[in-house]
Amino acid sequence: MAKRKARPHNILITGATDGIGLVLAKAYASRGHHVLATGRRRLEGDEDFFGTRNIIYIQADQSQADHACNRIAHAMNKLGWEQLDLLILNAAAGWTGLPQDETSHSVSHQISVNFTAPILIAKTVAPMLFNAGGKLVLVGSTAVKKAQPAFATYAATKAGLDGFARSLHEEWKGRAQVQIVHPGPTRTAMHKKAGMKTGLFRLFFMSPRRAARGIQRAIRSGDKRRIITRGYGFGALFSRAREGEL
Repeated sequence: MAKRKARPHNILITGATDGIGLVLAKAYASRGHHVLATGRRRLEGDEDFFGTRNIIYIQADQSQADHACNRIAHAMNKLGWEQLDLLILNAAAGWTGLPQDETSHSVSHQISVNFTAPILIAKTVAPMLFNAGGKLVLVGSTAVKKAQPAFATYAATKAGLDGFARSLHEEWKGRAQVQIVHPGPTRTAMHKKAGMKTGLFRLFFMSPRRAARGIQRAIRSGDKRRIITRGYGFGALFSRAREGEL
């Protein structure tokens, strides 16, 4: 008897115009899945930017959480999606410096993008996740596990996300899976936007491709919480050179 081919999944990925989110969007689209990608910036053409028709992009700025949710709900309705198989909440914002020097605008911006918006987006799409028996993946940070100077507000928002994931994992049992992944330092544009000067330490950061692979493995594993890091030191640098990451 011929094995029935699995249907393409409907996947929503936030923060998909750069770094980890962009790699994930392209990876899932390349397997024939339908990806709805969101980001803060305006794009002229989805296919020109992503290189595939399987990715539909909408501009949804999570610093305006309610508006972002409305944009996402409208897009999913327009696409005719009644089920959502996978939701990856990846978008994030940061700021680096002494806590006493941070402005209230910076604090509220990070809370909205990193914490408030993910909660509201999860709430908005929950019925479609339940219809599919799907999975919510929240992207945190190892800043939750190990204190990092000059990133106090960012670390706090990710710690809040970790607590949200733990509670939702219990509340959604039997309806949808909930997982949080905590990637280590990754070479994305966020550090520069946050005003962080990484210097030579950037050489030891994971590439977005490696971080995305780790997240995909974590998703397949079914673990409710996963730390994603890589080895450090000269061995790691040689490994990266062999893989073409340097």
